[in-house]
Amino acid sequence: MRLIRVYTDAVLRDGELATLTGPAANHVARVLRLRAGDAVTLFNGDGSDYPGRVRSLTGQRVEVELGSRTPGLPESPLAVDLLQGVARGERMDLVVQKATELGVARILPVLAGRSVVRLDPRQAQRKQAHWQAIAISACEQCGRSRVPVVGLPRSLAESLAQDGLPAGRFMLAPGAPVALNELAPGTAGVALLIGPEGGLTDAERAAASQAGFEPRALGPRILRTETAALVALAVLQSVSGDLR
Repeated sequence: MRLIRVYTDAVLRDGELATLTGPAANHVARVLRLRAGDAVTLFNGDGSDYPGRVRSLTGQRVEVELGSRTPGLPESPLAVDLLQGVARGERMDLVVQKATELGVARILPVLAGRSVVRLDPRQAQRKQAHWQAIAISACEQCGRSRVPVVGLPRSLAESLAQDGLPAGRFMLAPGAPVALNELAPGTAGVALLIGPEGGLTDAERAAASQAGFEPRALGPRILRTETAALVALAVLQSVSGDLR
Protein backbone atom coordinates (compact mmCIF):
# COMPACT_ATOMS: atom_id res chain seq x y z
CA MET A 1 0.00 0.00 0.00
CA ARG A 2 1.42 3.37 -1.05
CA LEU A 3 2.15 5.83 1.75
CA ILE A 4 0.52 9.18 0.98
CA ARG A 5 2.49 12.10 2.42
CA VAL A 6 1.37 15.73 2.32
CA TYR A 7 3.31 18.81 3.36
CA THR A 8 1.70 21.59 5.37
CA ASP A 9 3.18 24.67 7.00
CA ALA A 10 0.77 24.27 9.93
CA VAL A 11 1.90 23.39 13.46
CA LEU A 12 1.33 19.65 13.99
CA ARG A 13 0.85 17.94 17.36
CA ASP A 14 0.29 14.34 18.38
CA GLY A 15 -3.34 13.35 18.73
CA GLU A 16 -4.72 16.70 17.63
CA LEU A 17 -6.82 17.75 14.68
CA ALA A 18 -4.88 19.36 11.82
CA THR A 19 -6.72 21.67 9.45
CA LEU A 20 -5.43 21.93 5.90
CA THR A 21 -6.30 24.88 3.68
CA GLY A 22 -5.02 26.30 0.40
CA PRO A 23 -2.72 24.18 -1.78
CA ALA A 24 -2.45 21.37 0.80
CA ALA A 25 -6.22 20.97 1.04
CA ASN A 26 -6.58 21.15 -2.72
CA HIS A 27 -3.90 18.48 -3.13
CA VAL A 28 -5.66 16.12 -0.72
CA ALA A 29 -9.18 16.66 -2.04
CA ARG A 30 -8.74 17.26 -5.77
CA VAL A 31 -5.42 15.67 -6.74
CA LEU A 32 -5.21 12.69 -4.39
CA ARG A 33 -9.03 12.46 -4.16
CA LEU A 34 -8.92 11.24 -0.57
CA ARG A 35 -12.11 10.69 1.36
CA ALA A 36 -13.06 10.64 5.03
CA GLY A 37 -11.36 7.71 6.72
CA ASP A 38 -8.44 7.52 4.28
CA ALA A 39 -4.94 7.32 5.74
CA VAL A 40 -2.55 10.20 5.12
CA THR A 41 0.77 11.26 6.66
CA LEU A 42 1.44 14.95 7.19
CA PHE A 43 4.82 16.64 7.68
CA ASN A 44 5.83 20.26 8.14
CA GLY A 45 9.61 20.16 7.86
CA ASP A 46 10.36 19.66 11.56
CA GLY A 47 11.92 16.25 10.90
CA SER A 48 8.93 14.14 11.97
CA ASP A 49 6.05 12.44 10.18
CA TYR A 50 2.50 12.66 11.53
CA PRO A 51 0.35 9.69 10.46
CA GLY A 52 -3.38 10.33 10.54
CA ARG A 53 -6.73 9.86 8.85
CA VAL A 54 -8.92 12.28 6.99
CA ARG A 55 -11.82 13.25 9.25
CA SER A 56 -13.70 15.60 6.96
CA LEU A 57 -13.52 17.51 3.69
CA THR A 58 -15.57 20.69 3.52
CA GLY A 59 -15.13 23.28 0.80
CA GLN A 60 -11.50 24.39 0.89
CA ARG A 61 -10.79 22.78 4.28
CA VAL A 62 -9.59 19.28 5.09
CA GLU A 63 -9.41 18.04 8.66
CA VAL A 64 -6.96 15.27 9.55
CA GLU A 65 -7.02 13.45 12.87
CA LEU A 66 -3.40 12.84 13.82
CA GLY A 67 -1.98 9.89 15.70
CA SER A 68 1.47 9.73 17.27
CA ARG A 69 4.31 11.32 15.34
CA THR A 70 7.14 9.16 14.08
CA PRO A 71 10.77 10.06 13.33
CA GLY A 72 11.30 11.03 9.71
CA LEU A 73 13.97 9.49 7.52
CA PRO A 74 17.48 10.44 8.63
CA GLU A 75 19.08 13.23 6.67
CA SER A 76 22.41 12.75 4.92
CA PRO A 77 25.50 12.96 7.16
CA LEU A 78 26.90 15.36 4.53
CA ALA A 79 25.00 18.66 4.31
CA VAL A 80 25.40 19.95 0.75
CA ASP A 81 24.63 23.52 -0.28
CA LEU A 82 24.18 23.44 -4.05
CA LEU A 83 25.06 26.73 -5.74
CA GLN A 84 23.49 25.98 -9.10
CA GLY A 85 23.83 28.15 -12.16
CA VAL A 86 20.24 28.80 -13.24
CA ALA A 87 19.37 26.67 -16.26
CA ARG A 88 16.55 27.17 -18.71
CA GLY A 89 12.98 26.05 -18.01
CA GLU A 90 12.50 22.43 -17.15
CA ARG A 91 16.23 21.82 -16.72
CA MET A 92 16.27 23.86 -13.52
CA ASP A 93 13.04 22.25 -12.36
CA LEU A 94 14.71 18.86 -12.85
CA VAL A 95 17.77 19.89 -10.83
CA VAL A 96 15.62 21.10 -7.91
CA GLN A 97 13.49 17.96 -7.92
CA LYS A 98 16.31 15.43 -8.17
CA ALA A 99 18.68 17.34 -5.88
CA THR A 100 15.97 17.17 -3.23
CA GLU A 101 15.62 13.43 -3.74
CA LEU A 102 19.41 13.12 -3.44
CA GLY A 103 19.39 14.76 -0.02
CA VAL A 104 20.70 18.27 -0.73
CA ALA A 105 20.43 20.58 2.29
CA ARG A 106 20.02 23.89 0.46
CA ILE A 107 19.66 25.03 -3.16
CA LEU A 108 21.04 28.47 -4.02
CA PRO A 109 20.22 29.50 -7.62
CA VAL A 110 23.02 31.53 -9.20
CA LEU A 111 22.59 34.04 -12.03
CA ALA A 112 26.02 33.87 -13.66
CA GLY A 113 27.47 35.75 -16.61
CA ARG A 114 26.66 33.00 -19.10
CA SER A 115 23.22 32.24 -17.68
CA VAL A 116 20.67 32.23 -20.48
CA VAL A 117 17.93 33.06 -17.97
CA ARG A 118 17.55 36.70 -16.95
CA LEU A 119 15.19 37.61 -14.09
CA ASP A 120 13.94 40.90 -12.71
CA PRO A 121 13.20 41.02 -8.95
CA ARG A 122 9.53 40.06 -9.36
CA GLN A 123 10.36 37.19 -11.69
CA ALA A 124 13.05 36.01 -9.28
CA GLN A 125 10.52 35.81 -6.45
CA ARG A 126 8.09 33.87 -8.62
CA LYS A 127 10.82 31.44 -9.65
CA GLN A 128 11.88 30.94 -6.04
CA ALA A 129 8.30 30.10 -5.03
CA HIS A 130 7.97 27.74 -8.00
CA TRP A 131 11.21 25.90 -7.19
CA GLN A 132 10.35 25.70 -3.49
CA ALA A 133 7.05 24.05 -4.42
CA ILE A 134 8.96 21.52 -6.53
CA ALA A 135 11.23 20.74 -3.57
CA ILE A 136 8.18 20.20 -1.33
CA SER A 137 6.59 17.88 -3.87
CA ALA A 138 9.84 15.91 -4.16
CA CYS A 139 9.93 15.51 -0.36
CA GLU A 140 6.37 14.19 -0.41
CA GLN A 141 7.42 11.59 -2.94
CA CYS A 142 10.82 10.52 -1.63
CA GLY A 143 10.01 10.39 2.08
CA ARG A 144 12.10 13.28 3.38
CA SER A 145 10.64 15.09 6.38
CA ARG A 146 12.93 18.12 6.15
CA VAL A 147 12.48 20.36 3.12
CA PRO A 148 15.59 21.93 1.60
CA VAL A 149 15.38 25.70 1.38
CA VAL A 150 15.53 27.12 -2.14
CA GLY A 151 17.08 30.55 -2.06
CA LEU A 152 16.25 33.61 -4.09
CA PRO A 153 18.19 33.70 -7.39
CA ARG A 154 21.24 35.93 -6.88
CA SER A 155 24.32 37.02 -8.76
CA LEU A 156 27.46 34.95 -8.33
CA ALA A 157 29.08 37.64 -6.17
CA GLU A 158 26.06 37.71 -3.85
CA SER A 159 25.92 33.91 -3.77
CA LEU A 160 29.58 33.58 -2.79
CA ALA A 161 29.08 36.08 0.04
CA GLN A 162 26.02 34.38 1.56
CA ASP A 163 26.11 33.51 5.23
CA GLY A 164 26.27 29.94 6.39
CA LEU A 165 28.22 28.37 3.54
CA PRO A 166 30.19 25.32 4.74
CA ALA A 167 33.95 25.46 5.04
CA GLY A 168 34.36 22.75 2.40
CA ARG A 169 33.87 24.59 -0.90
CA PHE A 170 34.19 23.09 -4.37
CA MET A 171 33.42 24.15 -7.93
CA LEU A 172 33.19 21.75 -10.81
CA ALA A 173 35.99 22.38 -13.31
CA PRO A 174 36.77 19.96 -16.15
CA GLY A 175 40.41 18.91 -16.00
CA ALA A 176 40.94 19.90 -12.37
CA PRO A 177 43.78 17.87 -10.77
CA VAL A 178 41.67 16.71 -7.81
CA ALA A 179 38.53 14.55 -8.10
CA LEU A 180 35.27 15.55 -6.43
CA ASN A 181 35.13 12.29 -4.49
CA GLU A 182 38.28 13.11 -2.51
CA LEU A 183 36.78 14.41 0.73
CA ALA A 184 38.70 14.96 3.93
CA PRO A 185 37.65 12.52 6.69
CA GLY A 186 34.98 13.95 8.94
CA THR A 187 33.69 16.49 6.42
CA ALA A 188 30.18 17.43 7.56
CA GLY A 189 29.26 20.07 5.01
CA VAL A 190 30.09 21.04 1.46
CA ALA A 191 29.21 23.99 -0.77
CA LEU A 192 29.18 22.89 -4.41
CA LEU A 193 29.26 25.46 -7.22
CA ILE A 194 28.11 24.43 -10.70
CA GLY A 195 28.03 26.84 -13.62
CA PRO A 196 25.09 27.38 -16.00
CA GLU A 197 24.94 26.43 -19.66
CA GLY A 198 28.29 27.54 -21.04
CA GLY A 199 29.99 27.25 -17.65
CA LEU A 200 31.59 29.92 -15.51
CA THR A 201 33.72 32.67 -17.01
CA ASP A 202 37.43 32.98 -16.15
CA ALA A 203 36.62 35.97 -13.94
CA GLU A 204 33.90 34.02 -12.13
CA ARG A 205 36.20 31.09 -11.52
CA ALA A 206 38.80 33.47 -10.12
CA ALA A 207 36.20 35.06 -7.83
CA ALA A 208 35.06 31.64 -6.65
CA SER A 209 38.66 30.61 -5.96
CA GLN A 210 39.19 33.77 -3.93
CA ALA A 211 36.07 32.84 -1.91
CA GLY A 212 37.61 29.47 -1.08
CA PHE A 213 36.07 27.26 -3.77
CA GLU A 214 38.52 24.59 -4.93
CA PRO A 215 38.33 23.27 -8.52
CA ARG A 216 37.24 19.63 -8.60
CA ALA A 217 36.88 17.24 -11.53
CA LEU A 218 33.94 14.95 -12.26
CA GLY A 219 35.12 12.37 -14.76
CA PRO A 220 36.59 12.76 -18.25
CA ARG A 221 33.50 14.06 -20.06
CA ILE A 222 31.89 17.49 -20.10
CA LEU A 223 28.37 17.16 -18.71
CA ARG A 224 25.37 19.41 -19.15
CA THR A 225 24.75 21.60 -16.12
CA GLU A 226 21.70 19.61 -14.99
CA THR A 227 23.54 16.30 -15.46
CA ALA A 228 26.61 17.57 -13.62
CA ALA A 229 24.55 18.64 -10.61
CA LEU A 230 22.89 15.26 -10.16
CA VAL A 231 26.03 13.20 -10.78
CA ALA A 232 28.05 15.38 -8.40
CA LEU A 233 25.45 15.05 -5.65
CA ALA A 234 25.32 11.30 -6.13
CA VAL A 235 29.12 11.10 -5.88
CA LEU A 236 29.23 13.19 -2.69
CA GLN A 237 26.38 11.28 -1.04
CA SER A 238 27.98 7.99 -1.98
CA VAL A 239 31.30 9.02 -0.43
CA SER A 240 29.50 10.19 2.73
CA GLY A 241 27.64 6.89 3.09
CA ASP A 242 24.17 8.31 2.39
CA LEU A 243 23.93 6.33 -0.87
CA ARG A 244 25.15 2.77 -0.93
